[in-house]
Amino acid sequence: MNSFGQLFRVSLFGESHGKCIGVTIDGYPAGVSLSEADFEYDLKRRKSGSDGTTPRIESDKPNIISGIFNGKTTGAPITIIFENKNVHPKDYDIFKDIPRPGHADFVAMKKFGVFNDYRGGGHFSGRLTIGIVAAGVLAKKIIHPIKISSALIEAGGTKNIEMAVEAAIEAGDSIGGIIECNVKNVPVGLGEPLFDSVESLISHIVFSIPGIKGIEFGSGFKAAEMRGSKHNDPIINTEGKTSTNNAGGINGGITNGNDIIFRVAVKPTSSISITQHTINIKTKEMSDLTIEGRHDICIALRIPVIVEAAAAIVFADLIMQENKIYRVMR
Repeated sequence: MNSFGQLFRVSLFGESHGKCIGVTIDGYPAGVSLSEADFEYDLKRRKSGSDGTTPRIESDKPNIISGIFNGKTTGAPITIIFENKNVHPKDYDIFKDIPRPGHADFVAMKKFGVFNDYRGGGHFSGRLTIGIVAAGVLAKKIIHPIKISSALIEAGGTKNIEMAVEAAIEAGDSIGGIIECNVKNVPVGLGEPLFDSVESLISHIVFSIPGIKGIEFGSGFKAAEMRGSKHNDPIINTEGKTSTNNAGGINGGITNGNDIIFRVAVKPTSSISITQHTINIKTKEMSDLTIEGRHDICIALRIPVIVEAAAAIVFADLIMQENKIYRVMR
């Protein structure tokens, strides 16, 4: 399915080289001010063009086609589309027979057969994350006083991100990275035990971002090396404030009032300039594959704002569930 959320429900549609990419947000409250200018800042953070990102540059101009009247949300589903103009579909013809190692080409071919849209990765493309960012802009408007920030803290195994990107460009290779997200001013009590825990919901939507390979909260995997006496977070006031935050702001799947901190691992981009030896589906023989076209060297450079948006979507949905009513904001 291509939808996420219960009351704040997000649906993505489109393909990388199709006519457009789009998102529909259902359940959004009426009376919230909204204009195309509201999207500019976050969309710019996702945009390509800097060193290490794809030379494919789209205008990424949001076209709000429903759910807005006189500059305010109406309570009806909000649909936003982004046109695809800078497309080179011929660059991808080779992948019909020789799927890229590490990419979704092979599984898409097996699942959808000749009907799969392979151009630019089709519906599997990172291009679809523009819809997550757009939905995140809407979510951030209704989660006050919660504030969310994300940053790339490591790339290619080093904190010297610029050096790592330059080395990968020179080698014709790609690198991954680690993104840290911090959610502040979170009230106590959001989330549910077990299947709808806050960790479960954040992980669910974060893994919808192409290229994400891992996630950890608070002390994360280092918790396995710690003793309980060191890992436990002493509660120092009646509001739930703790002196440490190894839990990452969540206990029993429910927010405890401290900052929620999580990190995600982004894999190296599958499309690289180095020649790879892989299977030719048509001939059933091993073949050399040299990938041309336009691709990110380090997709992690563009993902912090997407992770931020994903978290905002989760908290918008949780807050709406907690309140059980839609707040009209002016």
